[in-house]
Amino acid sequence: MTHLVGKTLRTAVFSVSAVLLLAVSAFAAEDGIAVAIGATTGSSLRLRSEPSLSASVITMLDEDVPVAVLDNTLDGWYKINYNGNTGFVSADYMLIDQDNIFDAYGRVEGDGVNVRASASTDSEALTVMNRNSIATVNGFEDGWYKITANGVDGYIRSDYLTMCGSSASAAGSLGSSSSDVVSFAKQYLGTRYVYGGSSPSGFDCSGFTMYVYKNFGYSLPHTATGQWQSGYGTRIYNISELQPGDLVFFCDPSRSNGKACSHAGIYVGNGQHIHASSSRSGGVIISDLTSGYYNTYFVGGIRL
Repeated sequence: MTHLVGKTLRTAVFSVSAVLLLAVSAFAAEDGIAVAIGATTGSSLRLRSEPSLSASVITMLDEDVPVAVLDNTLDGWYKINYNGNTGFVSADYMLIDQDNIFDAYGRVEGDGVNVRASASTDSEALTVMNRNSIATVNGFEDGWYKITANGVDGYIRSDYLTMCGSSASAAGSLGSSSSDVVSFAKQYLGTRYVYGGSSPSGFDCSGFTMYVYKNFGYSLPHTATGQWQSGYGTRIYNISELQPGDLVFFCDPSRSNGKACSHAGIYVGNGQHIHASSSRSGGVIISDLTSGYYNTYFVGGIRL
């Protein structure tokens, strides 16, 4: 959390907004809806099964870990959820966010979860996210997280999103190593090309990259241009700077219909990328991108 990390305060001080949430905390604790956002202020903090020092330890939490507070009415304890684990931590080692300015990551718990325009089930659904997709969490309002995902800013009700890491630790916690991404992608070599396909029964180019990265917690759009413009990761414009696991994008003006990209793949190293090709020898194949067609039309890469 940007404004929580590095603070030396060791006791939580309730803001007016936190106090107002006390009235709903009993309901929130039952239904999994958060009443506040907190951060741990001590390393090796024990998450316990009950609000007691003699209760069993569920897991250990590092310092400056963002968590969802489910109940803040307990004497000397908070009931919290972090990364799928629900338990109790001592209030002496928790800081409740008061300025609503932080940067964390959350994992979607459910399929077909709506990202809404405001913190209400009556508001417009901007996009839909599925189980294990990752969103950036940057605000909290009345039991809803303000998030950024799929290239849009919106809100997800807190019982549909589990806090799973701060920005500093997200790269390690959200997915696996680049070699894991490449290995996972290569198991689909030879899978046939199907326009609009996004499953092992058949892929198109963006359906393939979307499917691979969905396995590692990312929810990518099902178009090459949409993925390039998703706002995820860091853009790379030089082929020599690519690393295995990076998404790679291409634009052939004769095939792009004016869009930013016409093709997408995943860099596997040694100047090659794996992708779902619609060519005569198509399907999921590995091709060189240091010369020829793919070198000519290379747009850039994204490192997630």
